[in-house]
Amino acid sequence: MKTKNIEVVVAPGEPHYVGDGFRVHNFIPSRRYLDMQRTTPFILLDYNSKFNFPPSDKPRGVGVHPHRGFETVTIAYKGKIAHHDSTGSSGVIGEGDVQWMTAASGVLHKEFHEENFSKAGGDFQMVQLWVNLPAKDKMSKPKYQAITHNQINKFNLPDNGGVIEVIAGQYYNVNGVASTFTPVHLLNARLNKNTKADFSFPSNYNTALLVIEGSIKVNATETVPVNNFALFKNDGEAFNISAIEKSIVLVLSGEPINEPIAAQGPFVMNTRAELALAIDDYTMGMFGYLED
Repeated sequence: MKTKNIEVVVAPGEPHYVGDGFRVHNFIPSRRYLDMQRTTPFILLDYNSKFNFPPSDKPRGVGVHPHRGFETVTIAYKGKIAHHDSTGSSGVIGEGDVQWMTAASGVLHKEFHEENFSKAGGDFQMVQLWVNLPAKDKMSKPKYQAITHNQINKFNLPDNGGVIEVIAGQYYNVNGVASTFTPVHLLNARLNKNTKADFSFPSNYNTALLVIEGSIKVNATETVPVNNFALFKNDGEAFNISAIEKSIVLVLSGEPINEPIAAQGPFVMNTRAELALAIDDYTMGMFGYLED
């Protein structure tokens, strides 16, 4: 099996705020190599690296906003988020939990620091990933998958090496609980110091990783420090990561959706005409109602 090698390692840029509750480094789409077509089906990755928010009686976050044409995946590492959408779904995303929201034909959404977390303050660390939908599914019915940490299937690495949490796709004989529209693998590798994990994905799949905690070597040669993002070439199938120190690594790999992308703000469609329709539908109230 041929080795899959790193194409580029991207250090985090200056953070910016989404609303007043998410202090993020944007990796996709940004900079050279990381446009939506290069990383499809992953079309946005915002990373709130570990940041301590002081106590606040008014929860920080993002008010009501629309989405159409894709899925949002929120992965919580530290802190808690309360969310609501116009389909009536709501809940709290706690540490280790995942929220997989299929916006598809359109939803309104809001998300804030959970009330008790906000009042206490503390470390906050999250990933939000946008996964594109193929044209045939963009106008399907919205749905929501609430995945708690104890529902995530896990593969225990040998010799107390750590654990691979399988959010979506597969790792060896362990399947992820999230349902996806196209083949997507999404894994949290929690590795102990001086341990190694092997991965294999089809060579045409767009594959990347984000170091959440610690630091790693890829294929025993290239170091990827904490908060850095690595994009792989489409030149092979197999690679390994070894933990220089105790580490958490988000690994993502997906089959490309080879269709045109027309994106504007919270809408990702295939044509400019579909974007214009999405904006019209939103302004006409066709995404439902959600109170601020």
